[in-house]
Amino acid sequence: MSEPAPPFWQVKSLTEMTQEEWESLCDGCGKCCLNKLIDADTDEVYTTSIACRLLDLRTARCKNYPKRQELVSECIKFAPDTMDEYVDWMPDSCAYRLIYQGFDLPEWHPLVTGDPDSAHQAGFSIKGKALRTEEKVPDPNDWFDYIIRVG
Repeated sequence: MSEPAPPFWQVKSLTEMTQEEWESLCDGCGKCCLNKLIDADTDEVYTTSIACRLLDLRTARCKNYPKRQELVSECIKFAPDTMDEYVDWMPDSCAYRLIYQGFDLPEWHPLVTGDPDSAHQAGFSIKGKALRTEEKVPDPNDWFDYIIRVG
């Protein structure tokens, strides 16, 4: 009896993945939808606890994923060809970042567990966290008070 084939993320680069495989890497944590600030002197990226207006804080999912770039001009579309530019914007636990940097998926990732809620259950999502929306803190100059550390 032969060994089962390794999962696609262990044998394909991000650029070799199909669109469906690429999209399935998202664990649904919602961390990438937290607004970021960039230090003008160092280019360091800081994550705030202020969520994009399209992020549903109850589910940690985008309310209008297909049209997100049309509705939110600042929304970044992560893709295999933009990884060099945006890898620092992704949380350390992000599957796209992990695969890009040569690591495997964590044991709690939905592709590993087969459970779409496993990132939430393992505590690796923003679901249920005390976050604010852009409507509550509309002035980006005030966002510096909301910088957080995300893993």
